[in-house]
Amino acid sequence: MRAQSLRISVVVPTFQEEKYLVKTLPKLVCLKPAVEIIVVDGLSGDRTIDVARRFTSKVFQMGGRGIAKAKNYGAKQADGEIIVFLDADVNVPKELVNEVLTVFSDSSVVGVTCNVLFVQPRFHEAVFSRFYNFLVQASFWFKPHCQGKFLAVRKNVFLEVGGFDESMPCLEDHDLAFRLSKLGRFVFIKGLTVYEFPRRFRKLGLLRVVGTWMMDYLSFVFRGKPRTKVWQPVR
Repeated sequence: MRAQSLRISVVVPTFQEEKYLVKTLPKLVCLKPAVEIIVVDGLSGDRTIDVARRFTSKVFQMGGRGIAKAKNYGAKQADGEIIVFLDADVNVPKELVNEVLTVFSDSSVVGVTCNVLFVQPRFHEAVFSRFYNFLVQASFWFKPHCQGKFLAVRKNVFLEVGGFDESMPCLEDHDLAFRLSKLGRFVFIKGLTVYEFPRRFRKLGLLRVVGTWMMDYLSFVFRGKPRTKVWQPVR
C-alpha cells in the first residue's frame, strides 16, 4: 500500500487530563492529511470527557484505569492501518503525519518512535531529555527502546503480537517494541520531535523519576516485569 493511501488513527489514553487535552487535541485536529482521533478515558472526575468531545466523536470511557488496557481498547476502535499512541500531554508538530507515512511506506517497518523533548524546559531538564534521546537511539543497535509518549505501529502487526501487555503498569511500551521487532523493523525517526510537559519531573524531581525508571528497567531486563506494581498518575 502506498504511503499516502495509509490512514492514521491517534489513540490518546486519559485520566484527569482536562488541562492538557485543550492543548493537545487542537493540534491533532489541524494535522494534514487528517487523522482519526480516539480518546479512551479511565473514569476521570474532571471535564476530560467534555473537552475530548469538542474535538472528536470517538470518545470512550472504560470501567477502570490502566494505560495498557486503554491503549488496547483504543486500537480496536481504530479504522487506520497505522496507529499512533500519544500521551495526553504531548504536543505534535505539523509535519508528523508526513513523517510517519514516509517511514511506513517501507512495508518492512512495523513500529516507530521519535525524539521526545520537554515544553519550555529548565536547563537540567533540557540536558537530560537530549541525553535520554541519545540513549534511546543508541539502544537500537541492540534492541529497540521506546518512549511511550509517542509510538506508532502497523495495526495488523500490533494485533498479531497481542497488543500491549495489560499486566504491566509501566514499560508496556518497551515490551511491545521488543515483540514487534521480532516481526519487522522498529525505527527511530530522527527528523521528528514531539514535546511533552515535564510535570512528573517537576512534581517528583529528576533524580527520583530517573531512579524509578532505572530500577523498573533493570527489573524488566532480568525478571521480565517492572519493579513498580502500580503506576501513580501525576496531575
